[in-house]
Amino acid sequence: MNEQLIKQFKEKLQQRIVLGSFMKSCDPAFIEVAGYAHLDFVILDMEHGPISFESMQNCVRAAQVAEILPIIRVKALNEHEISKALDIGAAGVEIPQITDAKEAEDAVKAARFYPSGERGVCRFVRAANYSSSPKGTYFKNANQALIIIQLEGSEALDNIDKILEVKGIDIIFIGPYDLSQSLGLPGETTHPKVVAQMQEIVKKAKGKDILVGTFTDSPETMKFWMDAGVKYIAHSVDVGIFYEALAGLVEQFRIFL
Repeated sequence: MNEQLIKQFKEKLQQRIVLGSFMKSCDPAFIEVAGYAHLDFVILDMEHGPISFESMQNCVRAAQVAEILPIIRVKALNEHEISKALDIGAAGVEIPQITDAKEAEDAVKAARFYPSGERGVCRFVRAANYSSSPKGTYFKNANQALIIIQLEGSEALDNIDKILEVKGIDIIFIGPYDLSQSLGLPGETTHPKVVAQMQEIVKKAKGKDILVGTFTDSPETMKFWMDAGVKYIAHSVDVGIFYEALAGLVEQFRIFL
């Protein structure tokens, strides 16, 4: 189901910066709207969102209907969570709190079938069209799903060189909020110390030809990290964007009173 979306997305990444957003509302309508607004991807959030895998299937369906790439952020580095996300049709997985090379290797193993990994095999799943896809085609295409690992703490910073040596990672994602907390500056994502550490990761990843992503929540931070060479921009969250739009509407209304 995702083969063409993944191919197009990887082509975009070679040509330009891509833009997406986190989705926590659990409402497939928000996912469809994101696609019709021409975002490149959505990160369907199971780490901080309340959604179940059963409900998540409908969010993935909505993304495919609106032709926007569905990435699922799983709760943790857990082979069952990663396998389930891919089984229900995610075009990629984003795995939080990776701290060292061993964990990065485990993420790849959990997300890939042989010969690239050790993902549990079942073709009676949505991603294989419930067994109607030819076996060889399904297993080959499934290994094209994106693997995105999140680096969010000081331990990951200490191990960054070895993490960048791990094969099979498509994107290194820097989580600025958790990183700020690990540096003793919770929430201060634009503090010079936080920015400097993020810039160091970007520099080292670019040196290895590894794509980098990060989260932004203002036009200023978006522009800053785009100029710094970040190619995968996850801007804000669906509920936050909705809140800001409504707050702006109320402010405009009050001007008219």
